[in-house]
Amino acid sequence: MKTPSSDPMLSGSNNRPCLCIVVIAAPLIWAAYFFGSAVVVKEHKDRFVRWDMIETVQKGDISDHCRPRGSEPLPKGVMVKTSNLELQPLWGPVIENNKQIGAERSLLTLAVGIKQKKVVNDIVRKFLRGNFTVMLFHYDGVVDEWKNLEWSSQVIHISAVNQTKWWFAKRFLHPDIVSEYEYIFLWDEDIGVENFDPTRYLMIVKDEGLEISQPALDTVKSDVHHLITARVSSSRVHRRMYKLRGQGRCDGHSTAPPCVGWVEMMVPVFSKAAWRCAWHMVQNDLIHAWGLDQLLGYCSQGDRTRKVGVVDSEYIVHLGLPTLGVIENNQTNSGSRLIDTRVNVRQRSFDEMQIFRQRWRDAVKEDQCWVDPYSTLKNGTPS
Repeated sequence: MKTPSSDPMLSGSNNRPCLCIVVIAAPLIWAAYFFGSAVVVKEHKDRFVRWDMIETVQKGDISDHCRPRGSEPLPKGVMVKTSNLELQPLWGPVIENNKQIGAERSLLTLAVGIKQKKVVNDIVRKFLRGNFTVMLFHYDGVVDEWKNLEWSSQVIHISAVNQTKWWFAKRFLHPDIVSEYEYIFLWDEDIGVENFDPTRYLMIVKDEGLEISQPALDTVKSDVHHLITARVSSSRVHRRMYKLRGQGRCDGHSTAPPCVGWVEMMVPVFSKAAWRCAWHMVQNDLIHAWGLDQLLGYCSQGDRTRKVGVVDSEYIVHLGLPTLGVIENNQTNSGSRLIDTRVNVRQRSFDEMQIFRQRWRDAVKEDQCWVDPYSTLKNGTPS
């Protein structure tokens, strides 16, 4: 007589393989679930880490000294760190960045008004023949009346009414924009260039190792304000002046401006290295830049007694024409008349010079790491 089994799965040998499969499969399923979950969790974790890193980089929290600030999210190979002022055609082949500007190219910038159109025309034509890029700063807001000159479409025009060239320079001549130009000419408009050749001038500047320079002034025809800018007819270049009588004497032992290491703010010429330094010294709100000339020697890339000079063999005429501060008023019944506010402009210039000198003195006191290479000057600046 057979005894009935209460569990069919245990009732016979035919059911034993099923039991083995279940016993073996259970750990495998558990292991697959465990490792699969770990992989999914790791993948999600890696994804979150990647996005967290991207967000951190985009916020600028990770610094990389090899990259310009703000470019961290970009691959290095696509970055273009500098720019230039060369005009681009709307069609035709693309000129690659590194082939945009040929060797030995420099930049002329002029602050101009329409009343000096003839003088400016003479200047621009001479510089364009010397392979210069030219930019005009229109302080009177008049641009269209320059279009009839043959070179007008070849130069860059920027207009802002009643602004100085230093206002324009601070905003449009950032060192990264002009770094592809060997020299930057930052000139006024009232300059006669009959006896000046920009190509020969640059040859002399390079040969003499001048980082900051200016052409000398014709002493007969020019409005000369500072003795050091006057032309020495028998000289190629001079770096100092001599004044042996009266106040402010200068001799062969002088080491400070205006005896040595000094150019006038009317027609300065900077190497790109010197301009990179000088641009940082130009104050954003002090638009006349009075007082800056006495401190430009700090940007001369070395000894200002050797690196700053006046070129005598290529000289100019300073016409001394009234520009900023003379306004034409057309609102009277009797016709247009000129309003001369140059006295007010001069007062503003003087006030700015005092402010700049005080800022320099304060900066010298606050910067404990700065060492004045010209310690013979009190606080690094003329008293």
